[in-house]
Amino acid sequence: MKVILLGATGMVGQGVLRECLRDDAVEGVLVLGRTPTGVRHPKLREIVQPDLTDLGGVEAELSGYDACFFCLGVSSAGMKEEAYRRVTHDLTLSVARTVSALNPGLTFVYVSGQGTDSSERGRLMWARVKGRTENDLLALPMDAYMFRPGFIQPMHGVTSRTRLYRAAYRVTTPLFPVLWRLFPNQLTTTERLGRAMIAVARSGAPGRILGTRDINALVPLAPPS
Repeated sequence: MKVILLGATGMVGQGVLRECLRDDAVEGVLVLGRTPTGVRHPKLREIVQPDLTDLGGVEAELSGYDACFFCLGVSSAGMKEEAYRRVTHDLTLSVARTVSALNPGLTFVYVSGQGTDSSERGRLMWARVKGRTENDLLALPMDAYMFRPGFIQPMHGVTSRTRLYRAAYRVTTPLFPVLWRLFPNQLTTTERLGRAMIAVARSGAPGRILGTRDINALVPLAPPS
């Protein structure tokens, strides 16, 4: 299986990249992003593309892939809806249309979020935009899956680029085994997310929209200790 990965420098994307490089079922990973990851691995190839909305110049390098894991995203804090929609919806759909046209039968996994509003009419701006993004991805001619994780614990040296989040994770890390026992269906990890994406790309999933419980069920692992 060959995978295209976007958002590899973010917390979720770092975890997904790690699992792809460790999994023998993944023979190659193409990271498509605005900045280099700094990772070196025989299975890894990178294309640095400052404008991800215009992939015309690199289309020849985007064919021959089985899956696309879209982990790219921004916080909606302080953003107007139009600006957030351009980054969250328009960019995602532009990439999805391009890679699905170049790779018939592609599996596309989009990292959305718990609370996403499929009706597109709710009060929360980010949830409406994410809902529209999901709905439009599901309408494209490809096998699309929406991941809606709740709390994600970074594992194996993965870090968030956001200072506030890094501080929060320093607090939650020693408590995570206890939180896992108390709220097993509300928490997941970067490791589980990455392995679940690979599982979906290989074998599909019972539904197209997967919450935390569904994501964890795809990858049985021992509880953290």
